[in-house]
Amino acid sequence: MIGLRGLIAVGSLLLLSACGFHLRDHYQLPDSLQQVAVQSTTSDRLADIIRQQLINAGAALNTDAKTRLKITGDRLERRTLSLFKSGQVAEYQLLYQIDYQILLPKHQPIAMHIEVARDYQDDPNYVLAKTREREILVEEMRVEAARRMVRQIIARLNDEL
Repeated sequence: MIGLRGLIAVGSLLLLSACGFHLRDHYQLPDSLQQVAVQSTTSDRLADIIRQQLINAGAALNTDAKTRLKITGDRLERRTLSLFKSGQVAEYQLLYQIDYQILLPKHQPIAMHIEVARDYQDDPNYVLAKTREREILVEEMRVEAARRMVRQIIARLNDEL
């Protein structure tokens, strides 16, 4: 019976590897991204999150690296999605955007853009709780944007080089 379980386990592993399954945030970094410097003119928190995502992807951070990632802007917009009968806002959409450039030696800067959108419901009776919920949501959006950034950079550099 143990042999059958082992055979099933091996068969499952073979099926997973054959379908292209990879662990989340496991990337094949191009050579130009093995060492990278991150520069930011915006939020230090965003830069820290991006640095952590690059480390998770296998990149080494080095202030003297030839490849540079320059964060040129980030912004958060809030749009009204729906209203209560009284005219107060019932639901918002948050749109978080990051503009950045990849600077490679002997190449023109590559300008890129990322957007992450989330909806959240507002309730004027629970202002403090909804404020905290919004802060948590914005932090999650920053992390998601940083993940997407790393994937986008890797895909672009694999195509370019």
